This record gives sequence, structure tokens and C-alpha cells, in this order.
Amino acid sequence: MEKQKVAWIGTGVMGASQAGHLVKAGWEVKAYGHHYEKVAAKAPEFGFIPCRTIAEAVADADFVFVMVGYPADVEEVFCSEGGILDSARPGTVAVDMTTSSPTRAQKLYALGKEKGIAVLDAPVSGGDKGAREATLSIMVGGDEDAFEKALPFFNAMGKSVLLMGPAGFGQHTKAANQIAVAGATAAYTEAIHYAEKAGLDPQKMLAAIGGGAAGSWQIANMAPRALAGDFAPGFFVKHFIKDMKIICEEAAARGESLPMVESVLKVYEEFAAAGGADEGTQALIDFYRKNK
Repeated sequence: MEKQKVAWIGTGVMGASQAGHLVKAGWEVKAYGHHYEKVAAKAPEFGFIPCRTIAEAVADADFVFVMVGYPADVEEVFCSEGGILDSARPGTVAVDMTTSSPTRAQKLYALGKEKGIAVLDAPVSGGDKGAREATLSIMVGGDEDAFEKALPFFNAMGKSVLLMGPAGFGQHTKAANQIAVAGATAAYTEAIHYAEKAGLDPQKMLAAIGGGAAGSWQIANMAPRALAGDFAPGFFVKHFIKDMKIICEEAAARGESLPMVESVLKVYEEFAAAGGADEGTQALIDFYRKNK
């Protein structure tokens, strides 16, 4: 059987690594990003074939994966003239791995059906580290037959892959994930800030609490980066704000409110306004030190 061909849209902090894992697994991957020169510069390291247009990347693809920044970017790459729905062949499976809105995922699924293209929403958790090490958690919404077809690709990128339900349920699951992450990130930040103000050694404090009931992935992986002053964006502040706004909108549409998320969102918006939008989420400690 001829090896299936793959198109990858979005080669940023996480996307390039994810595409690279598919190349290592033996698939031919054509990649597109808004800036061709940046895609071409990464091609030797990750092994994908740079393309100048989405149409060029997806024209002969059996599978298309998307990992871009914002819901508006998802809409553009799927729905614009020369985009995925305009250029991919019927029978293609298109997988959006961007964290976007459940409503948009359902819309793209319906539009894909009209074109004979199976659309899955498959956002991920694990950040840049998970993307590099192929240990992402992948949460999928859509039809089971399309999920089964895409499963070998998911397994090449992640260690936890679950079909959560119909279209939009991958995004709903990621929303729940980000709610938990928001709380954990704010919690370890304030724990460090409190420790420093109290005169504790924050390294020892984290060692003391990390193995107990307060332990979390965020404390184990992100808090040390915060203490080391490593604020490089494994996950951008501006993207975290985007996620929390989507969550608040989805909650409001159901007549619900999420006070903790709203509180964390407010702090991150203040941080972004102070110049932190392009920092990693762990840089929140720097904002606390200067402003709290």
C-alpha cells in the first residue's frame, strides 16, 4: 500500500516538533506557515517539505493537521479561498490541533461534511516539552471512523489519546484542562511569591510540597522554570488568555460562571498589558514580584 501523505499547517513552537515526529515515523509531510522563509529554515531539522501555499501542501494529502495560534487563524486556514476545505480532496481527514472553541469545531465539522472531508478537533496538552518529546495528551472530537484512521499519527505525537465524543468534545475537554491549568499555575505562582516574602528558600519549599497533596505537573515542570528565570514561551501568555476567554464565553453561553478562571484571566490580562503577552505562562512570577 502506498504510504499516506500528510500536510501540516503551522510550524511554530509546537507544530514543527509534531510534524517532525510524523516524518521520523516514515510519513512524507508537506508543511505550510504564514512565513515561508521560517518554514524553510526549519525544514532541514524536522524533515518536512516547505510549501508556499496551503493549496500546495494539501492538494495530494490524505491527512491534514493544523496547529496555529488563534481561532481566527483556524477559520482562515480552513475556510479561506485556497484553504483546506477549498483545496483538499474528498476523503481527506483534516485534524485541527489548535485550542479553539467547541462551536467553531462543530462548524468546521459540518462544513467538512459538505465537502466530503472528515474534520476532527484534537487539541493537546503538554506544551513545548510534550511536543518535543512526543508525550502530548491529545483530546479528540469527531467521528469514530476518522479517529481510527488518524490514530497512528496521534500515537506518533502523544502518549495519551482519547476520543471524547462528537465534534467539539475535544475542545470541551481542552477547556476543562485549561481550567485546571489556570488554577494550578496561579497556585504555584502565589506559593512561590508567598515563600519569597516570608523568607523561605523557594526551591526547598517546592521540594517539600511537590511530593505531597499540592504536587502537580505544573509544580514539577513549570515552577522550576519560573524560579530559574526561564520565561521562554513553551506556551504564550497571549494564547493562555485566548483559551481562558473561550472558556468564559462557553460557560456564559450555558448560563454559568467560573470565578477562579475569571480571576486568573484578569491577572494575566494585567500581565499582558504590562508587556508580558509574548512570555511563557510561567513568567507570571515576574509580574507578581514587580506588581504585587
